[in-house]
Amino acid sequence: MTAPNELRLLPWSGPEGKPCYLSTDERGGYMSRLADNIEAVQLGTAAELLEEVSETLSDRDATLDEMRRLAKELSGALRDVLRVATSRGHLLTVGEPHP
Repeated sequence: MTAPNELRLLPWSGPEGKPCYLSTDERGGYMSRLADNIEAVQLGTAAELLEEVSETLSDRDATLDEMRRLAKELSGALRDVLRVATSRGHLLTVGEPHP
């Protein structure tokens, strides 16, 4: 839930890769639930890629093209996970009481 006048960083980018934000205090709203679901998928994808990395790095027959593909997918997953962490970290600090 966002505090009044607080924006939630959404797990997707807008035109030209610019961040998208949601302004709502309704956590159960359609856009909030959609963002939560997409974040869950992004985190799950990152976990699956970690498993694939372990397997690929231990495979001495892995080709350079396989490594490049995996590096590209990992960089995308890392970008997604950082966006989720930034969004959730911001939500945590917004919810903390101020001294």
